[in-house]
Amino acid sequence: MADILLSHCNHLFYDRKQVRKMQPYPPLQTLLAAAVLRRQGFDVALFDSTLESPEEGFRQAIEKHRPRLVALCEDNFNFLTKMCLTRNRELAFFMAAEAGARGVPVTVNSSDATDHVREYLDAGVNYVVVGEVEQTLAELAGALLGDSGTLAEQVAGLAFRDPDSGMVRRTGPRALLTNLDHLPFAAWDLIEVSRYRAAWIEAHGYFALNMVSGRGCPYRCNWCAKPIYGQSYHVRSPRRVAEEMRSIKTAFSPDRIWFADDIFALSARWTREFADAVEQLDARIPFQMQSRCDLMTRGTVSALRRAGCAEVWMGAESGSQQVLNAMDKEIRVTDIYQACDNLRAHEIRACLFLQFGYPGETWEDIEQTIRMVREIRPHDIGVSVAYPLPGTRFYAAVESQLGAKKNWADSDDLAMMFRGTYESRFYRALRDALHLELTLRDNGSASGRAGIDRLWRRVEQMRDTCVTNNPTVLWTCS
Repeated sequence: MADILLSHCNHLFYDRKQVRKMQPYPPLQTLLAAAVLRRQGFDVALFDSTLESPEEGFRQAIEKHRPRLVALCEDNFNFLTKMCLTRNRELAFFMAAEAGARGVPVTVNSSDATDHVREYLDAGVNYVVVGEVEQTLAELAGALLGDSGTLAEQVAGLAFRDPDSGMVRRTGPRALLTNLDHLPFAAWDLIEVSRYRAAWIEAHGYFALNMVSGRGCPYRCNWCAKPIYGQSYHVRSPRRVAEEMRSIKTAFSPDRIWFADDIFALSARWTREFADAVEQLDARIPFQMQSRCDLMTRGTVSALRRAGCAEVWMGAESGSQQVLNAMDKEIRVTDIYQACDNLRAHEIRACLFLQFGYPGETWEDIEQTIRMVREIRPHDIGVSVAYPLPGTRFYAAVESQLGAKKNWADSDDLAMMFRGTYESRFYRALRDALHLELTLRDNGSASGRAGIDRLWRRVEQMRDTCVTNNPTVLWTCS
């Protein structure tokens, strides 16, 4: 028997786009929560649904371990979790029902559960951990399973139903961790690293694992949801991150690391000290990361290269300054160009996240983004459309336009859920054309060029036929 069975709902094979990409990462936040629970003296088990059949696998895990508590702890460092995909929600509801049928209490922590507390409680979840998970989950486990003398209803950071009235109750908010160095390393022994290695090697010929250096983001883009960490940013010490990097290098020998932070290398000084520590500890592993283009100064990029950085993803969003201003992005288009130049000068691959369909975006704005991609020639791009999530000023501005569909089913959905300038099928065609042009940019074959031309003609045709009626004009979201 285990005291606590941890699981999560990010099943790779329910997401067509992620199947095509085949870049599965272990549930890092879940493994961190498991390590904290172990430190508190609890016996923990894990059902990792990433590569397993989730329904049957969870049934087998709960029968095998016969836990006293089930904790659905989503990987809050994974952008898929932050997107609140409906297929993940359905799987969480299934797991809650399976545990409840066996009389096992269930707690859940995720962006989606934080946004939809009532729905999760209605589905059989007993406690929703609101905000950062580790301390709240450990105290809740102590109240339910231990002899802490604390009632669950006294644990800060929870939402639950009052047993008498049935009303949803919330305890006081949980203060965020400020010294992340006090956290243990993730409980890597709970997963089958060999299965992840095999999937990566088969698809790409190399193996990657994930890490984080910090939590949160202090910037205020008005479409960015922050239900877990709010408007905060905390980072581990540079040496502590380098020590974990060395530990992972020694234990698993990955070919690459993905730093899953919302924003990496925010401080130039921290980045220099991190590079120093990596060199001193012989911890260097080629890594990928995401950050802001205005942080990719020459000095910071030089330090990143020393530390092993091979690829940087930046939230460029748009080549139109008007759109960037409307998003409260606080960058200039020229910053995007300069960042890419700085990265290339240090032989680091520059990649861009792009977002189309923001309220008020015109065809002229889209053309500016296309031109930017062609001029910069990034190593890769990620294309999305504006996605309203609860808690953002953007969501508040378009909420009245939202219908029954308020979340994507999976990460390939790319559905417009409010009145943008164009219909969803236009943006899907635009995505396909941009990706193909980038993929075949060095392919001089006539067939490759003809394929690109066909897609762009389709985009132009749809530009004239997929215009919505009364598109939202919203340049005052902030």
